[in-house]
Amino acid sequence: MTGIAGGIVPPALRRNAGWLAAAVILLVLVADQTLKIWIKTHFYLGEDHALTSWFHIKFIENNGMAFGLELWNKLLLTFGRIVAVALFVWCLVRMTSRYELRTGFIVAVALITAGAAGNIFDCVFYGVVFDNPMPPAVAGAFPPGGGYSTWFEGRVVDMLYFPLFDFYWPEWMPFVGGGYYEFFAYIFNIADASICVGVALLILFYSRDFSLAFNGLSKNRDGNTAGSDSGRA
Repeated sequence: MTGIAGGIVPPALRRNAGWLAAAVILLVLVADQTLKIWIKTHFYLGEDHALTSWFHIKFIENNGMAFGLELWNKLLLTFGRIVAVALFVWCLVRMTSRYELRTGFIVAVALITAGAAGNIFDCVFYGVVFDNPMPPAVAGAFPPGGGYSTWFEGRVVDMLYFPLFDFYWPEWMPFVGGGYYEFFAYIFNIADASICVGVALLILFYSRDFSLAFNGLSKNRDGNTAGSDSGRA
């Protein structure tokens, strides 16, 4: 069975790609949740520790949408994430049987899957597991009085903050003149970073693999087997 470069892809190598994808997902989930739980139980909300001038650990929470946006109902957002992760896992399983897809592409999809799953844990469990005391008190796990919310309505923990540089726009600039600008102002977590890295890999290096995978999954829905195109470059 041939790969994109025309060489033979041993079945054992494809099985290893599946295990590698599983390992990537597990590693990202463990790292993401370990850091979040540590931040949640050691930092008060809004606490900011500057490790360098351009890298801070700053504890904030949000309802789980990108850049802290709150446009959807929280329950719909959480269940939508769960459906998306289930779809990604299904796609990964299908992709590991397609011999023309490169291992790096499988890893990129695994990074996106792991990142989406990481924030689900916060939404599903954190509202019940943790309380939400007023600063400077820090949260405790499994408080006697119950958590700060209910199942599926927890808030996502963010902490990685990179204020690389800032400045004030010149007064003559329309709309933003005299305003303050900071790059990079967003605060995120390991799960968010995993999604961004996975998407960047797909765009920069694996656009052809994405097309092959999409076409293969479409044919699977029409009744063909995943292996029917396995020899196609």
